[in-house]
Amino acid sequence: MTKYHAVRDQLLDRLEEMASGEQLPPERDLAAELGVSRMTLRRAIDELVARGAVRRRHGSGVFALGPKLDQALMASSFSEDMRARGLRPGARTLSFDVGPVGARIRSRLKLEEQDDAAQVTRLRLADDEPIALEELHVPRALVPDLAAADLEDHSFYDLLRERCGIVVARSVQTIEPTVVDAQEAGDLDVPVHSPALLFERTSWSADDEPVEFVRSVYRGDRYKIRTELTAPGREGSERETAGTGEAS
Repeated sequence: MTKYHAVRDQLLDRLEEMASGEQLPPERDLAAELGVSRMTLRRAIDELVARGAVRRRHGSGVFALGPKLDQALMASSFSEDMRARGLRPGARTLSFDVGPVGARIRSRLKLEEQDDAAQVTRLRLADDEPIALEELHVPRALVPDLAAADLEDHSFYDLLRERCGIVVARSVQTIEPTVVDAQEAGDLDVPVHSPALLFERTSWSADDEPVEFVRSVYRGDRYKIRTELTAPGREGSERETAGTGEAS
């Protein structure tokens, strides 16, 4: 292990015991404490910034970000995910429009060219911290009375169930890495070109009718994906052994 990697791991150990928002010691003091040059320390901190473990504020210092929020690869709403972690979910409506949509979204929602869709952009929050930008597209015929205020701090899945008696039965979702543009960076309170995760999801009701197409950009420094893997073909107690992998 190189000195740089040893310093990185020491910093990760220190961060385990730090609260989110807590500040690391000044660079000069920290380098002296760890017995390394400031250049080596900076390189290690740069990696932690890229990984989303810390945030550097110019003129102020380096601050712990706390553990990332993880999402299992299963159908659940943002609100359910946050509540399961003991966090308060929130949603701020940034835009709301009703009208025709392009061919790509029409094909996802099985709409005709003249059909309208409600198109909503929301900022998703956890304990008031911006976590994701969500572009929601819903057939207007499905929710003819939907208004912008209906989705302010409210789960769309709950609204579907309460108002329309519709429960999402299945979804197909893709995930890929991306970086945020200037508009997204401003909304999410991160630097331009920060790493992010792009989710695209189409969901269907029990009647196999499309109910939504969603494009969401999640902050890469605050979110990761969790999968649980079970080895095939194991018998007896070995079958009960599962491994977990995390990608961020």
